[in-house]
Amino acid sequence: MKPRVSRWLVNAALAACAALVLFPLFWMLSVSFMQPGEANALPPPMLPQIPTLDNYRELFAHAGMGRWFANSLIIATAVTLASLACNTLAGYAFAKLHFAGREKLFDALIGALVIPAQVAMLPLFLLLKYAGLVNTYAAVILPAMASVFGIFLVRQYARTMPVELLEAARMEGAGELRIFIEVVLPLLKPILVTLAVLTFLTAWNDFMWPLIALTGQQHYTLPVGLASLSRQHVQDSGLMMAGAVVTVVPVLVLFLALQRYYLRGLLLGSVKG
Repeated sequence: MKPRVSRWLVNAALAACAALVLFPLFWMLSVSFMQPGEANALPPPMLPQIPTLDNYRELFAHAGMGRWFANSLIIATAVTLASLACNTLAGYAFAKLHFAGREKLFDALIGALVIPAQVAMLPLFLLLKYAGLVNTYAAVILPAMASVFGIFLVRQYARTMPVELLEAARMEGAGELRIFIEVVLPLLKPILVTLAVLTFLTAWNDFMWPLIALTGQQHYTLPVGLASLSRQHVQDSGLMMAGAVVTVVPVLVLFLALQRYYLRGLLLGSVKG
C-alpha cells in the first residue's frame, strides 16, 4: 500500500472516530435550542426547527442554575488554589528536602492510592459533622486541599531539578522560602498548569462528595443541581440539555485554552520522571 493511501486511510479513521465522539455533544447543544417536546419526536430531529433560548431563560430565571453555577465556580476555584499550594509544597519537600522518615512517609502515601475514596467518605462526613461544617463550602474544599496524586506528580517533576541550582542559591544566603518562590516555582510552572487543569476539572465535575456534604439546595453544585432538576423535569429534554451545556462548556473552554500547557506538562513529566 502506498504511503499516501495509508495516510488517507488513517486520517479518515481518525475523522470518523472524532465525529463519533463529538456527535453527542453536537446533539446536546442542538436539543438545548429546541422547543419543549420537540426532541421527544421519533425519530428525533438533529436541528431545531425554530431555535429558541427559552430553555436557558428558564434555567437561570426559575431553576436556580445561576446559583449552582456560582457555587461550582467558587468551590472549583478554591479547591484548585488550595490544592496547588499544598501539593506543590509537599511535592517539593518530598523531592528535595531531607527529613526523618521521608521515604517511609511517601511510601505510605503511595499505598493510600489503592484505597477506594468511597471507603473514607463515611468517617470524613462524621468528622465534618462534628466540626459543624456539613452543608458549607468548607465541607467540599477542605478534603480536596491535598491529594496523593498531586503530591506524586509534583514530586516526580521536582526530582529532575538540578541540586546545584538550589545549593548555589543557599550559598548566596537565600532562605528556603525565597528559594521556593524565586527558583522552584518558575521551574515547576509546566506541571503546575497541568495539575491546576486536572484539579479544576475534577472539582467542577465531582458529583458524589458534594451530594453527600451539601445537603441544602442553595449550596448545590452544577452536577448535583442538574441531577435534582432531572427528577422534576424528566420529560423536558430541552431544559436538561441546556443544563448540560451550561455544565460542560466552561470546562471545555478552559481545557482548550490551556491545552498546550497541559500537554506540555504531561509530556515533560513523563520524560523527566
